[in-house]
Formats: sequence, structure tokens, C-alpha cells
Amino acid sequence: MAEPAVEPKVINNTEHNRYELWLGERLAAFSVYREDGDQTVFLHTVVDEAMEGRGLGSVLAKAALDDTVHRGHVIVPLCPFIAHYLRKTTEYDVHVRWPSGE
Repeated sequence: MAEPAVEPKVINNTEHNRYELWLGERLAAFSVYREDGDQTVFLHTVVDEAMEGRGLGSVLAKAALDDTVHRGHVIVPLCPFIAHYLRKTTEYDVHVRWPSGE
């Protein structure tokens, strides 16, 4: 019998300044950020190699960006993964401050 699918859970781990995506007890992905006033600056996103190709990075990005907007912060995408995600949607356009040179 196949094991039931575990729903991903995204949390904001403020102690480590990162959004984390958990599958059960396994940390599957995280996105590191720093706060700068009313800005949340996304720095780096990592998806566990064994978990790649499942869309977990996109689940993490959406949850992190939704939470950032909910907190009234501006999104600053220095992280290439978050920047790529933002370029594929217009949902967050009014909440994004692109870094110089973008």
C-alpha cells in the first residue's frame, strides 16, 4: 500500500530569517531573507536535490510572497529563483521593488 501524500507546510522561521517548506518532518526547501525597514529582501532559495521537480520551490515562493504582502512589506528579489517566479506572474507587481539594474 502506498503511503499517503504529505501536504507541504510553509513557515516563516524568523529566528533564522528564512521561509521553510516542510514535508512531514523533512525540510525540503527554504528561502533566506533579510528585513530592511518595510522591505523583505529575498537572498537565496534552496530546494533539496531529492525533492527537485515537484514544484515545491513554487509552493514555497508563493507562500513566502503572500506572507510578505500580508505583513505590508515590499518584496525585493535579489534571489534569482524568487525573481524568476515574480517574472512569471503579475500578481505581486505592485509589491515588488526590483534591485537597481533590473
